[in-house]
Amino acid sequence: MIGSLQCVVLDCTDVMELASFYQRLLGGEINRPDPQWALGDSWATLHDGAGAPVLAFQGVADHRPPVWGAPEQQFHLDVRVTDLEAAHHAVLALGAWQLDDGDGDRGWRIYADPAGHPFCLVRHQHPTA
Repeated sequence: MIGSLQCVVLDCTDVMELASFYQRLLGGEINRPDPQWALGDSWATLHDGAGAPVLAFQGVADHRPPVWGAPEQQFHLDVRVTDLEAAHHAVLALGAWQLDDGDGDRGWRIYADPAGHPFCLVRHQHPTA
């Protein structure tokens, strides 16, 4: 092993807007005091408290959102949910928009956050006893 994942950084124009969106989606604490992070107008962090890597937001004045399905798309986030339909309505109310047709039989749906970054809501399947 060479290293361990410290954080995932999302570029955006408004770091607090995007940090607030993800806090409402995932929970956690925005800009928790931590000597690892120099916070400011162009940088914010979201710590989830459960040991997951930090989600960070970097201000970029000329940020261009990725285009879902385009060859240059780099990655997306998967968010596990227990109730896909309820989560669908909740993320739309937070300012996300849906990027696919949301086939009801499929276990995931694709969205974009307010800065245009794609993410999926993925239905959590409980293991059978």
